[in-house]
Amino acid sequence: MSISKELNNGILIFIGIGIYFLTMELLGLSDVFLLRILNIFIVIYFLNRTIKSNYNEGKTEYLENLISGTLTALIGVTLSVAGLLIYISMKGGDAYLAKLSQNFLFGGGTPSVNEYCIGLFFEGIASSIIITFTLMQYWKDRHLKHF
Repeated sequence: MSISKELNNGILIFIGIGIYFLTMELLGLSDVFLLRILNIFIVIYFLNRTIKSNYNEGKTEYLENLISGTLTALIGVTLSVAGLLIYISMKGGDAYLAKLSQNFLFGGGTPSVNEYCIGLFFEGIASSIIITFTLMQYWKDRHLKHF
């Protein structure tokens, strides 16, 4: 039994983001906002890998690839936020979150662990959909130039 490329790349997004943030935590850089947003390159790499794989397999339908990329992103974001929720809970919950949430993008104040994770989930989904659409345009243009 083989796992789908969407699930595989979604899991790799989760692992990549997890390693990236744990490394930042170990280096004491987890509160640097600009470094925190660089995880987008991990997402771009694995979403591109899914869509490129589809094109290499001859799957060139726009909607099919859009769904494939979005599913990859959804898996990666869901696993990453679930992992973050577990990690925050293990590190002390709200007390640990108070340190992280100083640069919280959705609003301000002091969000609960659940509010923080839900906000990051929606932010992750929105940015992943934008990345997927952008990559779809890249591959659509690239595909049309070859024929």
